[in-house]
Amino acid sequence: MILLTGASGFVGQAILAALEQRCSIRVALRNPDSVSPRSCLDVREAFIQPGQDWAGILEGISGIVHCAARVHVMREHAIDTLSEFRVVNVEGTLCLARQAAQSGVRRFVFISSIGVNGGETHGKPFTIDSEVAPHTPYAVSKSEAETELRRLASESGMEVVIVRPPLVYGPNAPGNFSSLMKWLTSGVPLPLGGVTRNKRSFVYLENLVDLIVTCIDHTAAANKTFLVSDDEDLSTAELLRRMGSALGRPARLLPVPPRLLRLGASLIGKPDIAQRLCGSLQVDISHTKDVLGWRPPFSVDEGLKRTAEAYLASRKVA
Repeated sequence: MILLTGASGFVGQAILAALEQRCSIRVALRNPDSVSPRSCLDVREAFIQPGQDWAGILEGISGIVHCAARVHVMREHAIDTLSEFRVVNVEGTLCLARQAAQSGVRRFVFISSIGVNGGETHGKPFTIDSEVAPHTPYAVSKSEAETELRRLASESGMEVVIVRPPLVYGPNAPGNFSSLMKWLTSGVPLPLGGVTRNKRSFVYLENLVDLIVTCIDHTAAANKTFLVSDDEDLSTAELLRRMGSALGRPARLLPVPPRLLRLGASLIGKPDIAQRLCGSLQVDISHTKDVLGWRPPFSVDEGLKRTAEAYLASRKVA
């Protein structure tokens, strides 16, 4: 039986749907009512925090997919944000992992973040050998959790697999992708036609899920870290054009130079927005493909098409 944490989240829901097709699933949630009840699902209440007793929940579990985490908070009120991230993403994760090792769990799959490597690339993609350089409190907490999980694996014999995705998109994706589709369907001109030289890696939700499911029992995955993407990098302008095509609404892009966009964002105190729109963040997944024999089952255009279809359908319902 597989234990899944974070089953009510954007990625967790998709993992749950995939796992239900192939094995017995137990999910651990703060709010068990956040997933619809079904006969094939064993739902338990638990919190990703220090001191949580996992004994009964881990009974009969052979593998864990740990997707739950404290993620980016748009309106952060904590004085020490790093400490808040550490409580859940480091201490809470290790509380579960240590008890899992003691209970004889064979494999622990940890969903991390490409932010562990940094927030931007400069002509050379991140690879499995790139240095660790987390740039946000969230990424720092994920990096620290990775380090402690590897130490636990070496001490206990429990296999740990780490997956680092970049931005994940798909049907009902929160955040930036949803906002971009909203702007494109509105027909409002966007000042991003000049952002043609940057390159960014993304990963379609079903591609990420396929890799995670592969990592649950693939022999070669044991105690390794994997980067994941759609294996095709796009400039911001190209992403918008292809997204507009998927939506059936040609992107209206104004050729504003990136330097002016960065200047404007700095003047309003939002330099991070310009970095995400104008900067590069590339991921080289050669190691993942070589070690696991894995390829993304969906292309970028297929992922964008499915994402756009879901978005348009949701607008009709609303």
